[in-house]
Amino acid sequence: MTKFEKLMAALSADIDAALITEDVNRRYFTGMKSSAGVVLVTREKAYLIIDFRYIEKARKTVKEAEVIMQDKLYDQLNELLSRHGCRNIAIESDYMTVSRLNALREKLAVEIVDTNALSTAVDSLRIIKSQDEIDKIIKAQRIAEAAFEDVLNFIKPGVTEREVGLHMDFYMLSHGAEGLSFDTIAVSGPNTSLCHGVPTDRQVRAGEFFLMDFGATYEGYHSDMTRTVCVGKPTEKMEQVYAIVLEAQLRALAAAKDGITGKELDMIARDVITEAGYGDAFGHSLGHGVGMNIHETPNASPSSPHTLKENMIVTVEPGIYLPDEFGVRIEDFVIIKKNGCENMTLAPKNLISL
Repeated sequence: MTKFEKLMAALSADIDAALITEDVNRRYFTGMKSSAGVVLVTREKAYLIIDFRYIEKARKTVKEAEVIMQDKLYDQLNELLSRHGCRNIAIESDYMTVSRLNALREKLAVEIVDTNALSTAVDSLRIIKSQDEIDKIIKAQRIAEAAFEDVLNFIKPGVTEREVGLHMDFYMLSHGAEGLSFDTIAVSGPNTSLCHGVPTDRQVRAGEFFLMDFGATYEGYHSDMTRTVCVGKPTEKMEQVYAIVLEAQLRALAAAKDGITGKELDMIARDVITEAGYGDAFGHSLGHGVGMNIHETPNASPSSPHTLKENMIVTVEPGIYLPDEFGVRIEDFVIIKKNGCENMTLAPKNLISL
């Protein structure tokens, strides 16, 4: 089955058509990156309606949908909906703006299904990764890991956080990355206690932690990893906290498998940190899904509703953050398997002293 056929099979039989307008979802279904275009999916056929800027590329790239040059979009949609006898059309409620929805209601001659049915159906497809998707994610991860290995030779007292972040970004972008998964986090000393700290002009100092959270994209798919290293010799407290975070991660990695819930997985890591006396210093969820978005379902959190299934991807990233002192986070991401997980992150996790 094509992705379009799987999508319509995931929708209830009383829904005649679906309209895909969100950029990432459009790329997921067509295989083509663009900032414009709509995908109309009926029970019989799929169509990509796109403007002149992308038409040549679309005709060469898109294989499972008929490509149509956009002219008068609403007239074109109405003609196709009438051709296939559609009485209604589902929209992406998670992304549709109110103004766009009002325009569709005014100009389309069919009922607009604005429940979360379509968004739920798309999510059910994207949450399980194909081997092709996994291969692209692994490729993105290898680029990021190479950047990590390279930057270890660059971090030293006197360089700034911003310089380290830019060094990593340049490496990834010049070694095959389509883009960055997100703005690289590269922070030092007391700034490492900021979960999502922003690189500054603060200079690296000896005896401090340096935390890096970063990722590359490859053909639309993201990687995500965090490593915390020490510049020089760590204190006994720094070593102890690092060991606690590492133990929490290792226990969660050992437990990750088909059938465990995101809530259970989170609790395994959280219990280690809580029992060590740092429960209040682990304020974020253990992990999240990664794919064409850097954050997508499933998640692993104290309130997660998800049961992890084979070929879902989730990060495992416990942390301890001590304000005005330091923070430690270690992040890998894994593919859930029947009896365990496959860790896509190969970078070392032992405490590295530079």
